[in-house]
Amino acid sequence: MPTPFTHRMTTYSADDEFLTAALPFLTEALSTPDEPPPVAIAAPDKLDLLREALGNDIKHIALIPGTDWYTGSAANAVAQSADYLATHAGPGGRAHLLMEPVWNGRAGRDPRETAEWIRYEALANLLFAPFATTALCAYDTRTAPPTVIEAARRTHPDTDAYEAPARITAELDAVPLPPPPPDARPLTGPTTTAATATAVRQWARARGLPVADAELFTEAITAASSTLGPVTDALLWGEAPSCVCELRTTRRVDDPLAGFVPPPTAELDPDQGLWFTRQVCAYVDIRDHSTGATVRLQYA
Repeated sequence: MPTPFTHRMTTYSADDEFLTAALPFLTEALSTPDEPPPVAIAAPDKLDLLREALGNDIKHIALIPGTDWYTGSAANAVAQSADYLATHAGPGGRAHLLMEPVWNGRAGRDPRETAEWIRYEALANLLFAPFATTALCAYDTRTAPPTVIEAARRTHPDTDAYEAPARITAELDAVPLPPPPPDARPLTGPTTTAATATAVRQWARARGLPVADAELFTEAITAASSTLGPVTDALLWGEAPSCVCELRTTRRVDDPLAGFVPPPTAELDPDQGLWFTRQVCAYVDIRDHSTGATVRLQYA
């Protein structure tokens, strides 16, 4: 069934090819009634290209460095996009967003991180389906390897390789998690929420997390537990900043959007705790099994 959200993709291998794709898209936005100024979210050098090409018309376009938009995890990008549309979009969420992915293979992006951004691209088709937003994701083949380009094509409905988001996420979730290290510490003792929080907080501080970070990590675990519980087992391992907690629950998490849907208000109810967890942690890996789920939280 068609939805208002239009999610396009383009690739380019030279600066002039970037402009060939970007300029008509931005011009289309400027001529669309009831829309705010279009937004270009890209690396500084691409923004400079747009300034030079558009001249005085650049004042009608919002320019945002990609590093200011993609400031953390894929879940953080969902929150950023949702907040921007709620604040700046026209009626029904009308807006044009030119977006240059920062996860497209540049130095420092590991396969795990790239996989989470591919999940973001797939889930965007569901998360933003109610909005009359038009997004164009521009991938630079000079920095993005062919595997990333092909994965991105599977997440954009305007390509012949597009696949349903549920299929993409199921494929990502079929990859087994690495086993916990031998020195992983079981969380034992009283099982009350307060007692568990105290134990996690003390462990995180001993592993080198600053007080504020240890508190956030503890709150993220507590929020996940309250949403996904009951928790039967918990393991802790790692050193700051990459502290990890793995929870075993008796409840499966069948919804690929779990923890990605922005809450309607700032006040979270217990079922929305996983949203907070995803906002705090760099990675939240969920693997369903026959008797429940394994949920692995990595702080950074």
